[in-house]
Amino acid sequence: MSSFSPPLRSAQLHTPIPESESRSPQIVFKRASIMGSEAKIQRKPRFLCLHGFRTSGQILKKQVGKWPSSVLDNFDLHFLDAPFPAEGKSDVEGIFDPPYFEWFQFSADMMEYQNFDECLSFIEDYMLKHGPFDGFLGFSQGAILSAALPGLQEKGIALTKVPKIKFVVIVSGAKFRSPSLAEKAYSPSIGCPSLHFLGDEDFLMPHGLKLLESYIEPLVINHPKGHTVPRLDEKGLKVMESFIERISQTLAETEA
Repeated sequence: MSSFSPPLRSAQLHTPIPESESRSPQIVFKRASIMGSEAKIQRKPRFLCLHGFRTSGQILKKQVGKWPSSVLDNFDLHFLDAPFPAEGKSDVEGIFDPPYFEWFQFSADMMEYQNFDECLSFIEDYMLKHGPFDGFLGFSQGAILSAALPGLQEKGIALTKVPKIKFVVIVSGAKFRSPSLAEKAYSPSIGCPSLHFLGDEDFLMPHGLKLLESYIEPLVINHPKGHTVPRLDEKGLKVMESFIERISQTLAETEA
């Protein structure tokens, strides 16, 4: 089974971590089969998973749980609840149970953000206590945040106290619209291996396409659905396999 860690809330961030959990993950070798092929994995990369606007870590865990075990077994996924309780109605009410959270607040034109610095500090605090982490997996608001963090870290604006982010998985993502923030997050282009999910019926699809321009050699999984974490069809599984191979190569080069 894949390592699905339960979502933690802000009150839990101050719980002492046992010594055994604070150590860096041991490098092990295994073979994982996807679509009948095998990819050599140095170790399971640890991803911090950031949920969508006014949802929760538990909800994202269920959404990602639709992927086959042949994929999930290659990742060590940790699901975190955002620091702020939802300030309005959630689009998933009646589909997923509360509580619901949001990472930050924004203006109607999405050009101004409230509690953004607090959000960054919250994520870094969690990573310091429970890391190290190799990458981010984000959906919707969590994807917008995840896609910007490697660039902000490179500029010394965010996540300055934790190891460099190596990988990102972006599901229904977009770029921040604020020119000043965008300049800091996406220039120059981001070089870490990235996997992007683009839905034909997703209202963020045009923005997700624009985001691709800010990444070097991004891998893309196209799907016919809307604003959701989709299941993986045969083509999607092949792209996912390629991404896992990139992860394997990166870890082999950096941890040899």
